Amino acid sequence: MWPKTYLTDLLGNRHPIIQAPMAGSTTVELVAAVSNAGGIGSMGYSETPSETIREDAAKIRKLTDKPFNLNFFAHNAPDNEPDVIASTRERLQPFYLEVGLSEIPQDVSKPLFTFTEERLELLLEIKPPVVSFHFGLPDSTAIESLKKAGCRLLCSATTTDEAVVLEQSGVDIIVAQGWEAGGHRGSFDLNHEDHGVGTLALVPQIVDAVNVPIVAAGGIADGRGIAAAFMLGACGVQMGTAFLSCPEANVSDVHLEAIRNSRDDDTRLTKAFSGRPARARKNDYIESIAAHRLPLPDFPTMYTLSDPLREASDDTLDYRFLLYGQAAALNREMPAAELVKTLVTEAQNLL
Repeated sequence: MWPKTYLTDLLGNRHPIIQAPMAGSTTVELVAAVSNAGGIGSMGYSETPSETIREDAAKIRKLTDKPFNLNFFAHNAPDNEPDVIASTRERLQPFYLEVGLSEIPQDVSKPLFTFTEERLELLLEIKPPVVSFHFGLPDSTAIESLKKAGCRLLCSATTTDEAVVLEQSGVDIIVAQGWEAGGHRGSFDLNHEDHGVGTLALVPQIVDAVNVPIVAAGGIADGRGIAAAFMLGACGVQMGTAFLSCPEANVSDVHLEAIRNSRDDDTRLTKAFSGRPARARKNDYIESIAAHRLPLPDFPTMYTLSDPLREASDDTLDYRFLLYGQAAALNREMPAAELVKTLVTEAQNLL
C-alpha cells in the first residue's frame, strides 16, 4: 500500500507513477504499457496535427482501458526584438557553414505549437482521462470546459509562486519540477529569474504553499527517489528519463547510447535549440552558445532557427538536442511494464 493515495484516487489508477510526456520520445505503445502496469502513461504534443492526436487516442484506447494523459504546451506568442533575431542569425552562421548549410531561415513565423481553440475542441471530443500542460495554462474558459468534460488537469510549476497561480487557476494536481529534470523547464513566469531550485528543496515548499496534491519530478530514477518524494510530502512522482531506456520509447541509437554512458555532470540547461531552458546532453554547440551569453529568441522562434542544424547533424553529438535528466546514469533497460513493477517494489520496500 502507498502512504498517500490522493493521486491514484483522483486519476483512477493503481500506482502513483506518471510517465512524463516527452514529446517526440513517447509512443502509444509506451503510454499503454505504463497505464496497463498501473501507472499513468503520457503522450506529449507540440506541433502535431489534430488528426494524429485523434488517431493516437484511439490507438491508446485499443491497447488499454486504463487512464492516460495527453500533454500540451500552453505558452504565449514570442515577443522577439528584431535585433535579437538578427544577432542570433549572425551567431549561427559559422555552425551552418560547418555542417554544409548556407541559408538560415528568414521566415520565423512558424506555428506557435501552443494550445488553441482547435486543440480544446479536439479534447472535448475525445475526452482523455487526464490532460496536462507545460509552460503554463490555457485560459479559464478552456480549463472550465475541460473539467466539465471530466478531464483531470495537471500542470508543471518550478517555483512556489507558480504553484500558487496554478492552484488559483483550478488545476487538480501540480507537478513540482525540480532543476534536475530532463527536457524543458515548465516555467511560465518568464519575469522570474530561474535560480534552479532542486526537487529536494522545491517539493516540500510547494506542498506547504498549496492545498492540491503534489507530484514530484526531476532526478527521480528508482524506488529510492519515489520513497524520498513521499517523505517530502508528494503523493506521487513523474518520471521521464527513466522511461527513455524502455524499448517502447522512440529514442535514437545516439540518444540511447548517450544515456548509457551518461554521468551526473554531462547535461546542462540550455536555450540554444528552442529558446526556453531545457536540460540536454552537453555538446560543442550548446557550450559555445552559452559562452557568448547573447540573448536568444523565445520559443518557438529559436526552434525555427536551429532546426536545420539538427536536421543536418550526422550520428555525432555535435548538434543533437538530446534531452535527459541528471539521474540518467541510473537508467535500466527493460520493458515499461517491468520498469513500473520494479519501481513499485523498490519504493514499497522503503516506505
